Amino acid sequence: MTDQFGTITWWGFTPALDLQDTDTISALNNLKLDTDEGKDTLNILLIGAGDIRHVLQTIARSYRHKKRKLHFYIIETQCELYCRDLLFMSLFMEPPNRMGLQEKTELFLELYGNLLVRQQSMEYVQKMSNEMIKMVTDFDYLEKKLPFIDLSQLKFKERDFMEGIFKFWRNPDPKLFDVEKMWDLRLQRDLGVRYDTRDNVFDWDYHMRLTEREGDIIHAREYKNWRKYGIAYEPRDGNYDVPNRTLASGVLVKHEGERFAKRGFWGDMLVSPYITFGIQSEDKTLFKKNNNMYAKLSWHVSEFNILSLLHEIINKEKYVPPQIEEAKENKSATITEITEEEENEVDNKEKSDSTDTASQSNPAKDEYESLPLDDVKITFLPVMSVADLSRKSKYQKLFDIIYFSNR
Repeated sequence: MTDQFGTITWWGFTPALDLQDTDTISALNNLKLDTDEGKDTLNILLIGAGDIRHVLQTIARSYRHKKRKLHFYIIETQCELYCRDLLFMSLFMEPPNRMGLQEKTELFLELYGNLLVRQQSMEYVQKMSNEMIKMVTDFDYLEKKLPFIDLSQLKFKERDFMEGIFKFWRNPDPKLFDVEKMWDLRLQRDLGVRYDTRDNVFDWDYHMRLTEREGDIIHAREYKNWRKYGIAYEPRDGNYDVPNRTLASGVLVKHEGERFAKRGFWGDMLVSPYITFGIQSEDKTLFKKNNNMYAKLSWHVSEFNILSLLHEIINKEKYVPPQIEEAKENKSATITEITEEEENEVDNKEKSDSTDTASQSNPAKDEYESLPLDDVKITFLPVMSVADLSRKSKYQKLFDIIYFSNR
């Protein structure tokens, strides 16, 4: 029915790219774009990317390049991917009064790469599903909430299907998606007689496949835990026991000569979600080694990269992490007199921080309004419509950059 790579690409198998960066995309150095001659819009077609990583990184770093409008056209193989794209764009554009940067970072990674999530994380998905149902069924509402998203090119049946997916996401019944059982059954089928020695299989895959392909920053413990349980990120202590319904999709299976749709987890069970944001970074200190071992994990790289993108979208400047005052560790203890006024200031700051954290933890208390995103448009094209583009005159010689997936 499917191999370990799956039938749907929930996460890409390559790191996120800034599609305006000529150092990354070397071919652009020899390409004379119309944008260099005064055209004010850069049209980018992404085919089968599987997620929205390239879009997020290109938008976040757009201030580093010549000012121009960005118009992304996205084609995927299944509507479930459009739904995830819509969810993650909504999450990235959450305003500060609803959710802070750190909370957005953790929630994104949790929903992006975990088979099981915390209850409060799935509650966010359920609440946003109601919003997104309105978006796909009412373009005026979409224009109000996410004015940079264009769903008008999708077919009616595709928008209806997306509405059905969002309704499934908001259904709290855990029996509808027993993902732990689905994961284990696929492991048994894919590994066969090797299932009883699966730890050795995971170890071989890690050393012979992953680390040989520039994935050595991914720790063996991280990778094996994901291969066993489907949980890549655990940013906070808590119970990760609620099925992540955003990773549910359907396939057509054949039984006794008849074909019928079967919902389950049909994504990647071999490569892992760490590749997209967790193996490369502008902050090279994340890759320092002690005794020939990385001091940080892929999780830390992913966290830094997502936090950086969120920061850059809002502030239009590179993210610089706060520096730990190492000198304090080398100094002996000293006695410092604290006045009553200073003590009150500390108490007030702690109360303020506590209040901020409390307000961030409940994004549903305020109505959703996205952050402004000027000069960006994201158009979702019909599923599997690559062949149709050449037959439509409006797409002739339109695209300046075309990205094809590696699968």
